[in-house]
Amino acid sequence: MSGPYSKHSDHLRLAIRLTPNSGRNAVEGIETAADGDVFLKARVTAVPEDGKANKALILLLADTFRLPKSSISILSGETARKKILRIDGDPEDLEKKLEKVLKA
Repeated sequence: MSGPYSKHSDHLRLAIRLTPNSGRNAVEGIETAADGDVFLKARVTAVPEDGKANKALILLLADTFRLPKSSISILSGETARKKILRIDGDPEDLEKKLEKVLKA
């Protein structure tokens, strides 16, 4: 995986580092961790309680990529800052949307 995502037959898997309790909701581009992991940085105003920050993250990404909320799910990292998300759909289309957002 060269970027923060990997393509599969019917979905993308996206690595995210979420900052909850932030001053604003935003997708902030790509970051590489000290261990070489690459992920998309996102921040949400929601607090990390009862899944509120996760719900806000899914809403933010659905809006950003113009996708239905139901197409985005959390595969791992429900309670961690680093998460792996599954985004259902045509991987080629999703990749284009992602690239467009990352260049903006």
